[in-house]
Amino acid sequence: MISKLARAATAVVLGLSAWLVAGLAPGPTARAEDAAPLAAPPPLAAYGHLPSIEQVAISPDGQFIAVINTDGEARRVLVTRLPDLSLVRGINGGDQKIRSIQWAGSHHLLITISHTVSVADLIAPRSEWSVIADFNIDKGTLKPVLGNVENSMNVSLDTPIIRVIDGHPFAFIQGMHFVENMGRISLFKADLDHSNATLVDPGFENTRHWVVDQVGQPLAEMEYDRNERPLLRVRRGGVWRVVRLGDGKSYPSLLGLGRDGKTILLSDNADDKPALRELASGGEDWGESLSPLDSEHPIFDPADDHLIGAYALVGDTDDYEFFAPHDQAVWRGIQKAYLGCRVTLQSWSTDRKRLIVLTDCPSYAYVDLATGKATWIGDTYRTASASLAPVAPVAFKASDGTPLTGYLTLPPGKTPKNLPLVVFPHGGPAARDEPGFDWWAQAMASRGYAVLQVNYRGSDGFGWKFLSSGFGQWGRAMQTDLSDGVRALAIQGKIDPKRVCIVGASYGGYAALAGATLQPEVYRCAVSVAGPAELRRFAAWSREQSDISAQRYWLNFMGADGLHDVKLEDISPADHADQVTGPVLLIHGKDDTVVPFAQTQIMADALKKAGKPYDLVVLKREDHWLSRGESRLQMLQAIIDFLQKNNPPS
Repeated sequence: MISKLARAATAVVLGLSAWLVAGLAPGPTARAEDAAPLAAPPPLAAYGHLPSIEQVAISPDGQFIAVINTDGEARRVLVTRLPDLSLVRGINGGDQKIRSIQWAGSHHLLITISHTVSVADLIAPRSEWSVIADFNIDKGTLKPVLGNVENSMNVSLDTPIIRVIDGHPFAFIQGMHFVENMGRISLFKADLDHSNATLVDPGFENTRHWVVDQVGQPLAEMEYDRNERPLLRVRRGGVWRVVRLGDGKSYPSLLGLGRDGKTILLSDNADDKPALRELASGGEDWGESLSPLDSEHPIFDPADDHLIGAYALVGDTDDYEFFAPHDQAVWRGIQKAYLGCRVTLQSWSTDRKRLIVLTDCPSYAYVDLATGKATWIGDTYRTASASLAPVAPVAFKASDGTPLTGYLTLPPGKTPKNLPLVVFPHGGPAARDEPGFDWWAQAMASRGYAVLQVNYRGSDGFGWKFLSSGFGQWGRAMQTDLSDGVRALAIQGKIDPKRVCIVGASYGGYAALAGATLQPEVYRCAVSVAGPAELRRFAAWSREQSDISAQRYWLNFMGADGLHDVKLEDISPADHADQVTGPVLLIHGKDDTVVPFAQTQIMADALKKAGKPYDLVVLKREDHWLSRGESRLQMLQAIIDFLQKNNPPS
């Protein structure tokens, strides 16, 4: 728990001054469609290397765009001028993990960078810490935003809240401040024009999130009490008052400002659907759901941050709902222009007339509503996009009758009959697979494999009832949902049930190990990337690394009453290594702070003791998210070599 962090307000220093460079090339210069057709599948580097473009953001005045671009292993931030995309400024980040970019006014670009580091005397021995740097476009300078605030760490724990006050941009940052040697998530105010940061509010012992009003005053904060019940406080007349205390069973999210810019917006669950609700100024109760906006993803006005709509992925369709008919008509026009291609909103100017969109081609584009023209910016994966494998939605019923959906990626040029199959479960588990380009699935399909991605019960994005149906189902119904998908494809004749392997990362890595140990008759081989293997130790570690709420979250999904519940042994792959009948590949990054490397080592030791075949690939300097292109390619090459050896595509 953050409030349990001990002493030492140690700053995280990432050497920002070494980044400033001049004369950078402005990124991609050739379109994928201009390249000659490939007679053979692209090299694995086309999929395994970092995306050519990771994020694009347009400045509030619509004059500039900023791009996180990669050049081999190195990331860089490029600022170009519209409409000709001429280079204005560039920053070479080297192998730094640039996580995001965010405009604060039209002359300051906030860059979030993270490092896996150990901070002295903190309860979590090794964590992923983020810092925010301010790139001043006019001066060409780069400075840490929270540099020297007393008794505080130079870290950011959430996305900055941007406010323009009296014409000056300010960033409100949720960071770490120490009160009586205890760390708290506190609110800081950074004056970007004057490079000055101050503490606004130290927060409470268990504060998790803040909302700031349009003039920069803290308006609300969410925390969890000692019984892990969500508790909301609202500041009125300079005094914090508790206005809501949850039951500890659902976990609402504090999102920002409501429709009038004064109400407080919350994501909650109603009738098994995610719902947006508002708390009016001076009120005590939440209003009705803002139907039909049943979504956990609000859309805020880029000018003053009030709610103007919501987004949801409904099945395979991106559903954008705006309150204003004009906004709705504009977006429908953009979707019509990209008919047959999935398109999502990424960034827009304050007048909402200039936008950045991402298509599943996959590429970024700049849309100018005034001229009615769209300008191609660049492909996310230039080489791979020239040879995309076809992806189709699938639907089937689990053995207990539960309707399930997912996606099937087919190898290019192959008839969908008796194909070798890779089952590729997503992580989370409270996440979901989406339609569109998936570099990992595309890479495996390019080598001759059909790839099945199932949104098993417990997945997010299909309502609370579906998500909560996964509680207690690790190694049980969540696992058989995957094998039921294999059965459905086999009945259709699309795949050969004797040539099925399972590959996954994080929870998907657990599912791969569970497939090899709990359902060995289904899978010919298995690959786990950073998957939990011994669940009692993993749950215990999660409390040490974070807090008791994290442990309760995992035990809830695992279906255990506590760390000593024998049910954990029933579903822990390491406890059933003797049941493995096929080869297993274990891959893990040494810098993983989400699933410790020790989990993979435990599984390797168990397989070795049981005399079962396995290989272990250690990714040096790699985190849970495979942030480095070199190790991503190393991982992908190891998987393809393993699959081709143990489940040949022909």
